[in-house]
Amino acid sequence: MLKQLGEWLAGYVFLVRDTNQNKRAIRQLQEELDSVALQVQQLAAELRFVSEREKHEREKLMLQLENALLRMERRLPAPKSPRKKR
Repeated sequence: MLKQLGEWLAGYVFLVRDTNQNKRAIRQLQEELDSVALQVQQLAAELRFVSEREKHEREKLMLQLENALLRMERRLPAPKSPRKKR
């Protein structure tokens, strides 16, 4: 009976120790998870910023191309007869 009580008490002590270790490990993992989540949020914000900047760059390039095409279309062919100079 005393042996069983000693085994039970030892088992209880080990369970308490393991439980405390698990709680510390869980806290540490939670802190790491929070850190990773924050980094993911920062990366997502940067990705949105870069995506928006690239979108604006593409729009700007398209406008430059459109302007160049419009300038080329406005060029008239050389006149067939020379104009009189004053």
